[in-house]
Amino acid sequence: MERQTLIRTLTLSQVVFLGIAWNNPMVFFNTYGIATVTSQGIIMGAYVIAFLAILFTAFSYGKMAKAFPIAGSAYTFTQKSINPQIGFLVGWTIMLDYMLTPMVTCLMSTVFLHAVFPEIPHALWIILLTATIVVPSILGVKFTASTGKIFVIAQVVFVGIFWVLTIKSLLAGVGTGTLFSLQPLFNNDIELPVILAGASILCFSFLGFDSLTTLSEETIDPEKTIPRAIIIMLVTIGVLYIGSAYLAQLVHPGFSFTNTDSAAMEVMYLVGGNVFKSVFVTAVILGNFSSGVASTTSASRVLYAMGRDSVLPKKVFGHIHSRFKTPSTGIIVIGIISLLGIVLKLDQVIKFINFGALIAFTSVNLSVIFHYFIRNRKRSSFNEYMSYLFMPLLGAGFTLWLWSYLELDAMILGGIWLACGLVYLLYMTKFFRQQLPEFSFDKEIIPEEEIIPEEEMVPEAVYMEELGRNVRVFIER
Repeated sequence: MERQTLIRTLTLSQVVFLGIAWNNPMVFFNTYGIATVTSQGIIMGAYVIAFLAILFTAFSYGKMAKAFPIAGSAYTFTQKSINPQIGFLVGWTIMLDYMLTPMVTCLMSTVFLHAVFPEIPHALWIILLTATIVVPSILGVKFTASTGKIFVIAQVVFVGIFWVLTIKSLLAGVGTGTLFSLQPLFNNDIELPVILAGASILCFSFLGFDSLTTLSEETIDPEKTIPRAIIIMLVTIGVLYIGSAYLAQLVHPGFSFTNTDSAAMEVMYLVGGNVFKSVFVTAVILGNFSSGVASTTSASRVLYAMGRDSVLPKKVFGHIHSRFKTPSTGIIVIGIISLLGIVLKLDQVIKFINFGALIAFTSVNLSVIFHYFIRNRKRSSFNEYMSYLFMPLLGAGFTLWLWSYLELDAMILGGIWLACGLVYLLYMTKFFRQQLPEFSFDKEIIPEEEIIPEEEMVPEAVYMEELGRNVRVFIER
């Protein structure tokens, strides 16, 4: 029976666009109201802090993607570097995180669609939106990447138009009436803990970078491509968010809105009237659609990795569609879970996601230390100490800081889910008397047609000897 595998087809640009699509440049406007209120108007400063905090963790993801270029993200990294049992619990937690993210995109879209079409029931919107993200996700990762690229470009164009209209309004005397001000960055009247609270909310806006590691098995030369894509994507998103935050705060100083959830619509009307407000709603829907498809793609790869390991039912989650080469069953399961958006509220779901994301971030930073610094003894120079100890420690430190801002109910709900995972782990291991099943990276994941890495090349003399014994050996000079 032929082994089912994912196919390496994605290029650097496609991975970057998928990451940006997952991140969703329009998410800035989705979180603008609550972030501005929480940071008391210092939203740009909050974004800068969030960006710097996430950057260290992004470097850690890039390093681990080099070591283990396979689907599974934090689950695989922790499993291979620290401990299979801990890896399972991390995977169990991020499984919840990833599976709920498509639901978030549907709920965010519903907020704005209901404002425009109040006569259409909430449940119908959830069903329609879920269907629109499930079907493209099944059709293949290249199709997903291609459609994601189109929608990302459309979102970036919209952000560009927003910047132009905002600058025009500022020059006309709207808001602060100036293009240069430090007010959005800091204010002596606003205490640092207030800005940090805003930053903790905005870290959610940068979560998409970790999803890129789930595409490693479908990416050409993932050891180089994935780390590059993470940094390119994160910097791009950072520029879009920080630039938008700066201009939005100048044109609408203060943090008082008629409706905090749809505060961005007030800003759109301020700079472009009703027409631009309508365009904004369209852009938000397109952004949430591309984010939903990209997040479904990533979530299904985590489920696939765990199913392939047999820590989840292999026949269900370890299945690859024979035609589309996607984990179609896992995608359908995610779609079914997204339908729970009919009865769940947006803030409830985000709390779950934040808990799972922080678990993942902490584990990946620690994985770098365990894999490189401890196990492989990468500590012979100052650069290695910086790369494999100090930077991941800073990433872990920022993550622990974010933990302190999680609400109690998020901790409780996340803790309950983690406890369920622990019970399941005890069942699978017979109270740790048996080893967890584990996918063999060296034997299984590298396709037969791939070139052998340079460090594994066979010398020519050995090749000739082996050739005489009818053993095929590939040599690259």
